[in-house]
Amino acid sequence: MNHKFIYSTIVVILLGLGSFFYLWNGARIFYPELLPAQDAATVKAPVKELPEPATKKEVIAPPPIQTAQVEEGAALTRSGIIKFTNDYRILNGLPPLKENALLRSAAEAKVKDMFQYQYFAHESPSGVNVGELVEKTGYDYLAVGENLAEGNFENDEALVKAWILSPGHRANIVNPKYTEIGVAVGQNFWNGRLTWMAVQEFAMPASLCPSPDESLKQQIEVNTIEINTWFALLEAKKAELDSLSKTQWREYNRKVEEYNNLVVEYNALIEETKVLVSAYNSQVSNFNTCVK
Repeated sequence: MNHKFIYSTIVVILLGLGSFFYLWNGARIFYPELLPAQDAATVKAPVKELPEPATKKEVIAPPPIQTAQVEEGAALTRSGIIKFTNDYRILNGLPPLKENALLRSAAEAKVKDMFQYQYFAHESPSGVNVGELVEKTGYDYLAVGENLAEGNFENDEALVKAWILSPGHRANIVNPKYTEIGVAVGQNFWNGRLTWMAVQEFAMPASLCPSPDESLKQQIEVNTIEINTWFALLEAKKAELDSLSKTQWREYNRKVEEYNNLVVEYNALIEETKVLVSAYNSQVSNFNTCVK
């Protein structure tokens, strides 16, 4: 009898537990609002690392030099000035400069302009400066320098020596950045007297340093606009979630799922843009190092 009683008791208990779990699970099935509320996904902050600005083009233009000496038979030549300039660079452990046709064209234009409009300065009366003068020829540069001289120097060597004795002009001649040169000379009337003018255009061509990918920067800017738009939308949806009572679990969970799906896409765009920013900044860093 005792054993039968014990078995009967166990069966009753098991049936009772089974009924309880069945009814509880049934309640969860038919009344989903009894489910615990889901958590909203974490939104990553918008990209703050803006692309670094590339180094600006460098222009060096020391005050022009003049000589009051009057040398009989004074004559200047383009080839002679280049030769003595390169001799001094080699003497200082620097490679010689290569003559460039576009830089020569810029120098010739400068000599002609100074005689025509009777001025002697790096900037023309119309406001054209050294960089603009060189760019007009189609020459793309990272650094450019200009040396000017006026007067009846004895010869090319005497002129180059005069430039070397001037710290600013010497700095242009021995600037390690420069790899190309253009020179022009001319004799004409200036300030009522017959005189010579000489122009040196030094440059570091842009082709020496690969420029940062402009299309990459543009994509970053497009992504940033999209990110900021999404961020504002997600903030509004999060505020809507916060205003809902978590006792309304069915509605709340539906909103959370919708919000979380948007967050996944938003965060993926953030990560994609960070990769683009890192790549662009690396290109800019390499470019700036090259220019220096």
